[in-house]
Amino acid sequence: MNEATCITQVHTSGVSRIAGMLQLLQDSVPIQRRVVRSGDVVYQVGQQFNCLYVVNSGFFKMVNLSGEGREQVVSLHFKGDWMGLDGIANGQYGCDAVAMDTGEVWAIRYDTLIEAAVRTPALLTAMHGAMSRELVRDHDAMLSLCSLPADARVAGFLRYWADALDQRGLRTDQFTLRMTRAEIGNYLGMTLETVSRALSRLARGDVIRFVEKGRRDIHIPRVEALTNFIRDISAPALGAAALH
Repeated sequence: MNEATCITQVHTSGVSRIAGMLQLLQDSVPIQRRVVRSGDVVYQVGQQFNCLYVVNSGFFKMVNLSGEGREQVVSLHFKGDWMGLDGIANGQYGCDAVAMDTGEVWAIRYDTLIEAAVRTPALLTAMHGAMSRELVRDHDAMLSLCSLPADARVAGFLRYWADALDQRGLRTDQFTLRMTRAEIGNYLGMTLETVSRALSRLARGDVIRFVEKGRRDIHIPRVEALTNFIRDISAPALGAAALH
């Protein structure tokens, strides 16, 4: 099986999984739909937990306050992702959920979901799958922060965004970043200037291209080139770390 076939199968499975999960929710539980626009807050840190939220369209960021009192972007969510899972343990949400563009979220009461899961076990499986994927994303993000050089982290972020779009049946060769350079730096643990320099180096190497002067519209001729870039610049750093 060649690489192109593998990529196609991952794309198809992701699109099918998300569509199936959204249909399952519509068929099994009452849903409160909410249209949001950029900057709208779905829920806030400390707010009493009673609903889980599923993204039907749009892009969302989870924001928390660091120990120094500044905002910290801790995760990103796309179509089919569940939000608010961190509220289950302590009965209150652990961060702010903020829309990054126009979209729609589905609010599902947690107690209603659990009751429905008794009749439809696939609902519980879907929620557990969402939890597992979130744990994997957190692990991968921590590994990236701890082991990759700055340029590789930025390339990895673009690859993550492109992969997320691909799994939802959206084009990956050109897209608009819904985050500012400062927000990307905040998410990746680096300064705005470092992010800008990394993006410029990626552009000079023709790994990415800027479509417009605003430099938020990104064209990626070959998504695989991002993976190659990450591998090439990470290998020396990882080798040096192993020697120590």
